[in-house]
Amino acid sequence: MAGFSVSRYVPEERSVWGRLTARDSVVRRLDWPLLGSSVALSFIGALLVWSATRGRDSLTHGDPYFFLFRHALNTGIGLALMIGTIWLGHRTLRGAVPVLYGLSVLLVLAVLTPLGATVNGAHAWILLPGGFSLQPSEFTKITIILGMAMLLAARVDAGDQLHPDHRTVAKALGLALVPMAVVMLMPDLGSVMVMAVIVLGVLLASGASNRWVFGLLGAGAAGAVAVWQLGVLDDYQIARFAAFANPALDPAGVGYNTNQARIAIGSGGLTGTGLFNGSQTTGQFVPEQQTDFVFTVAGEELGFLGAGLIIVLLGVVLWRACRIARGTTELYGTVVAAGIIAWFAFQSFENIGMTLGIMPVAGLPLPFVSYGGSSMFAVWVAIGLLQSIKVQRPMSA
Repeated sequence: MAGFSVSRYVPEERSVWGRLTARDSVVRRLDWPLLGSSVALSFIGALLVWSATRGRDSLTHGDPYFFLFRHALNTGIGLALMIGTIWLGHRTLRGAVPVLYGLSVLLVLAVLTPLGATVNGAHAWILLPGGFSLQPSEFTKITIILGMAMLLAARVDAGDQLHPDHRTVAKALGLALVPMAVVMLMPDLGSVMVMAVIVLGVLLASGASNRWVFGLLGAGAAGAVAVWQLGVLDDYQIARFAAFANPALDPAGVGYNTNQARIAIGSGGLTGTGLFNGSQTTGQFVPEQQTDFVFTVAGEELGFLGAGLIIVLLGVVLWRACRIARGTTELYGTVVAAGIIAWFAFQSFENIGMTLGIMPVAGLPLPFVSYGGSSMFAVWVAIGLLQSIKVQRPMSA
């Protein structure tokens, strides 16, 4: 009986006092700055989405609160998913990775069937009953992170090796390549770009050989040329890159979104025109302002200070995620956190950058702020994973 835990031998004690103190310990060990900044971003997003949509009867069906309530509902569901993720724990999800990965691949494949639908030029959605829609590529980002982390960290956390070997890295890359190839066929170039950055972030955090990183960078450059030459991209995607390279190419056509976005942000000045008082927003000059271009509402109506606050809050999220990644001694948790950091950092930079004209338009939402159920659910699951890594100490501790 040596090694048998006395605390487990007395279930009555754990069922009362033990469970209460365990819950209290979880609450105290949560990363509250991370949670608070994420909630603040979602709250600001709700106000911006409301401002961008309340006067657009064609979108709201005459209900000015339609998108506000939907954004609040999405946030509430996201918070519930975060709590569920913390409750399950990232280690429990580690064992479920094969099932989760298989489901995510099936969902992205379903987009290529008659179940798939085209929204804003991207055939990346599945329409559901009740007017809801699902974008499977958002959840694929999570399964790529978890799957690669599981493979890369397995033998390292077991103490069999110090760094992932070449065979393990090749398997991890193969795991990521399958859903990325399917998403590219949609084509959803923005999501593929995010996934590629996630893969690089995961490899760097895992301690894999730098030859893999440089090799992937070279392969990515060659792949981009091949995609361009083979005509995989749709005409509107090619036009977006052309407009980015030359903003004056077609200001009334493909360059319209970026030009109007820059006008809206520039008109806000230091303190903005005031919530609900932006002429560009109320005049509906900026398309997709509740989703991809929601940052323009902040720039116009909240000004440099309000838009800067969003960037600061995103910075806090990344800072706390970095602390969590550095604070765990298990490679699996470090790699999962690093993948989320790469995801949030690149997607935020791309979204804000495209509204400022320093990045091409790629149709990526701003984490926590943009309207959209799939993206909101995915980022809150990611926060749940980060909190789980923070709360659960290594098994040996």
